[in-house]
Amino acid sequence: MSAPLWTFDAFVAAIEGRPVGVSREAVSGISIDSRTVQPGDAFFAIRGDNFDGHDFVTMAMAGGAGVAVISEARLAALGHITGTLIVVDDVLQALVRLGRAARGRSQARIAAVTGSVGKTGTKAMLARALSPSRAVHASPASFNNHWGVPLTLSRMPPEAEVGIFEIGMNHAGEIEPLVRMVRPHVAIITTVAPVHLEYFGGVEEIARAKAEIFLGVEPGGAAILNRDNDYFDLLASLAREAGVETIIGFGEHPEAEARVEAIDMKPESSGVLATILGTEVTYELGAPGRHMIQNSLAVLAAVDLLGGDLEAAATALGRMTAPGGRGARLRLDLAAGSATLIDESYNANPVSMRAAIALLGQSVPPGEGRRIAVLGDMLELGVESAAMHADLSEALVEAGVDMVFLAGPEMMALWEALPDSRRGAYAETAAELEPIVAEALRPGDVVMVKGSNASRMGPLVAALRSRFEGAASGSEQGREIA
Repeated sequence: MSAPLWTFDAFVAAIEGRPVGVSREAVSGISIDSRTVQPGDAFFAIRGDNFDGHDFVTMAMAGGAGVAVISEARLAALGHITGTLIVVDDVLQALVRLGRAARGRSQARIAAVTGSVGKTGTKAMLARALSPSRAVHASPASFNNHWGVPLTLSRMPPEAEVGIFEIGMNHAGEIEPLVRMVRPHVAIITTVAPVHLEYFGGVEEIARAKAEIFLGVEPGGAAILNRDNDYFDLLASLAREAGVETIIGFGEHPEAEARVEAIDMKPESSGVLATILGTEVTYELGAPGRHMIQNSLAVLAAVDLLGGDLEAAATALGRMTAPGGRGARLRLDLAAGSATLIDESYNANPVSMRAAIALLGQSVPPGEGRRIAVLGDMLELGVESAAMHADLSEALVEAGVDMVFLAGPEMMALWEALPDSRRGAYAETAAELEPIVAEALRPGDVVMVKGSNASRMGPLVAALRSRFEGAASGSEQGREIA
């Protein structure tokens, strides 16, 4: 039997809490969601923008939570609950204290990933690459903010050999407190791009905000930076100012220490020959796209720096597939055949949108199939929004996209810039666009869906999958294509 995540006494001491109740059971997990709580979990009643966890304490305890962490201000209202309550001054700050305690007791090597695009995919790729040779701890989703980072830290078991953390931001100053909690040995910046421009004076300000990740790097640690990005020199300089002595560049640049030598790009995978810190590595990357190749170089460099097995890591990358919302391929069963859906619906910005369009361009539709793009608004781009949307027209034409369907007010600029021959349809919302797209699909089509989360392209994907359930006899709706 494995050791508990936290003994009761260590847990209480770490969060600086006051127990109310008789149980002293060990804590086996940490939860902030009463719907997914597991027996033995400690439930933290965090107050969010749209909910207050204190309203769900009863549900969490009924679901098997061993203890609930609540604020002193809510004790009077919750004191009747059967079970152990631990009272603290502020529940979120108690979670932060627990995360810091987890980091303090850990002997693991730690990696932190940020960047304008590709954070979650790179984190997941690094976890997959290290798993054959190390005991890895990483978050299952994009837990990269003020509650997600301490939550992921607090769940890190003492026996973990490597911890991998994603750190995000919308504004300057948000990365520094998170990275000082994580204290990584290796910091990765995937790229710097015009994302969240609404909150910044320009892309250089974004680069400087991303560079906050260097402020938490442990002595003797390293920074892994995109050598092909325009802000490499600035980031390298800021890393050195922060005391990071080892700077590793990745990309196609001839001076990159993690460098691609040759690639064979295929519709559903890529073959790569690379030099990783002086070692030649040949591998198959299970998810397609040049952006995935770029990030795999950073991953393999991190594997080497973190003491993983480079050969085993390269082999593991061949078994990866793109996750839902980030390039997953699904089969849609139409009445007279099938179409392929590329689900890129998890968020969008000009860089990731162009990468997704290029990925669609790599596809080879069978028969009379067409390349179809279904795109929703890219948000938080400020005064440059209309121009950045319109500029996608050139990328769509270069990728050989046959038909484009657009949703949202920002996408009107692209609609007006598109050649008439590429226009499929425009709608105000994704929900209005879905039946139009469904009606237009033909056997052999490859359709890619992408947009910012608020543009609701994810539900459009779900609606397409649901609509074509069982349309072809004996088929499996929405089946993932490996």
